[in-house]
Amino acid sequence: MDSEYEKKIAELKSKIKSFPDFPKKGILFWDIFSAISDGQTAKLLQNLLVQTVKAKFPQVEAIIGLESRGFLFSFALAAELGVGCIPVRKKGKLPGDVASYKYDLEYGSDILEIQKNTIQPGLNCLIVDDLIATGGSLAASIHLLKTCGANVIGCLTVIELESLNGRKNIPDGILVHSLIKYD
Repeated sequence: MDSEYEKKIAELKSKIKSFPDFPKKGILFWDIFSAISDGQTAKLLQNLLVQTVKAKFPQVEAIIGLESRGFLFSFALAAELGVGCIPVRKKGKLPGDVASYKYDLEYGSDILEIQKNTIQPGLNCLIVDDLIATGGSLAASIHLLKTCGANVIGCLTVIELESLNGRKNIPDGILVHSLIKYD
């Protein structure tokens, strides 16, 4: 991307606040809500997401929004691009026939679901979320989408916590792009 893009990323990064010891002691929480509570910054982020998708994922046919903060970006992004918006939710939150995937977390396990009728075989899907930390929910979503026949073309996050090395959990061949990286 060009220097103007990098300036916009720096501006966005300057608006994101951090909160030490939240939600528990020893955690430094990067709060995307502090940035998007300002209308100009929300618009800046939306424009950056659209620009990034057009440059890095031009073949996208559906935006997959992960529960819950991925929903913040997925619909507006999909609408702007003129593609579908499909949620991946936690167990029991979607009606109809769903596909499920159980995955392990550092503190237990969880189950993600997607409505089966939303994924056509070969559909080019881009997973969108606010943050990649350990990569568990992104990796689980990739597996879930692939079991439904989707072609996962990549993952796009606003923030990446590089010290947690979440990319190592993403299957080979899946491009992960994060707008902002923190150690």
